[in-house]
Amino acid sequence: VQLQASGGGLVQAGGSLRLSCAASGNIFGIRVMGWYRQAPGKQRELVAAITSGGNTSYGDSVKGRFTISRDSAKNTVFLQMNSLKPEDTAVYYCNAKVQVVGFIDYWGQGTLVTVSS
Repeated sequence: VQLQASGGGLVQAGGSLRLSCAASGNIFGIRVMGWYRQAPGKQRELVAAITSGGNTSYGDSVKGRFTISRDSAKNTVFLQMNSLKPEDTAVYYCNAKVQVVGFIDYWGQGTLVTVSS
């Protein structure tokens, strides 16, 4: 599975950005796709995820501000980020969980989101 992420950039606090992640390769085993982020000096954390059945989950710090969605026909997930805060600044990584026997994690290359105050 290959994941191609795009859409990061610089935005002022209160602004919006949309991230995209396109999956290719052996996509048939993908059960969950989502976004994680890692700020300098911090651990990687879950931002949002969506299952193949359409169930979504969000990290507590982004609930009500971020929305994850998908275009199944294009094997692409989107992360709409609204009301951005400086603390949202991080490298955002696309993730896919592929079910084989257990689950295998695949990661995209990361895209930097910088929110200025």
